[in-house]
Amino acid sequence: MTTTQPNTPPSRADEPTMPLSRAYIDALDTTPPADEPTNFGELPVSVWATAQTSPAAQRRDRYVPESTAHPAKMLPAVAAHAIEHYTKPGEVVLDPMCGIGTTLVEAIDLGRRAVGVEYEPHWADIARANLRLARNRSHDHDGKVVRGDARQLESLLPAEYVGHVALVVTSPPYGPSVHGLVNTNRESGVNKVSKRHYRYGSALDRGNLANIGHHRLLAGFTRILTACARVLRPGGHVAITVRPWREHAELIDLPSQVMACGAAAGLVPVERCVALLARVADTELVARGSFFQRDFIRKQRETGLPLHLIAHEDVITMRLQ
Repeated sequence: MTTTQPNTPPSRADEPTMPLSRAYIDALDTTPPADEPTNFGELPVSVWATAQTSPAAQRRDRYVPESTAHPAKMLPAVAAHAIEHYTKPGEVVLDPMCGIGTTLVEAIDLGRRAVGVEYEPHWADIARANLRLARNRSHDHDGKVVRGDARQLESLLPAEYVGHVALVVTSPPYGPSVHGLVNTNRESGVNKVSKRHYRYGSALDRGNLANIGHHRLLAGFTRILTACARVLRPGGHVAITVRPWREHAELIDLPSQVMACGAAAGLVPVERCVALLARVADTELVARGSFFQRDFIRKQRETGLPLHLIAHEDVITMRLQ
């Protein structure tokens, strides 16, 4: 099967997505674009040991308590590793979907400048609070959060950053595979367990990429990557953390699809890395799955589907041509 590049005329800022054909998106998880010079399967691969300490330990005293409510936080060590590897002190790091500001906090803690865009007002406020906390640690580097839709990145980003971004670190919404927090209530001797903070904002908000379905998510994310390519400095990089998910027991290879979206946006694949979400012990990996991840795996195994806890996520690294 051959995948052809879609016709993608310049989009107006108010368009909801970048126009990609459904047939093109359907092919993304199996075949790279025909004119892509690098075979996706031949990219260099490295493993990042980014979970030697727990997520809670990585965030302790560095993020405000309200940060824990976000349904899909990036692991701080993953962002820090990418920033250390692909940038130098004083350079600009951008996250166009910054959530609680993990990328921004790790960037200014490492002596970089940072700017983020966040769609949901609540998380934009939390990201600003995390930046203030970082400044209280005597990190005075430039850090800014802009509230808005990342599909309109070029109209949102302050002019001083355009053409000067050395690295973009971001992650698309993971659809149904977000995390969550557990409430346990014991009443009359009965254990009741409920889940909270496991959705992105209001499910009725169709402007949120997390609520618009798989194909429109990919189209919107391609538009974001296209805008990122236009604000990168020459030789700048994009690092995207992403993992597959399952729909009705079928594996959706989101990492390969995201890589092809980057190629459609004019970015060249550089490396496909494994960022560990499990601790490396002497003889094994020790998974750090949440309560609901473990519960999901248990239920799937009971139905005969031999799933395991997620032990890593992919980091797709690309650069400006």
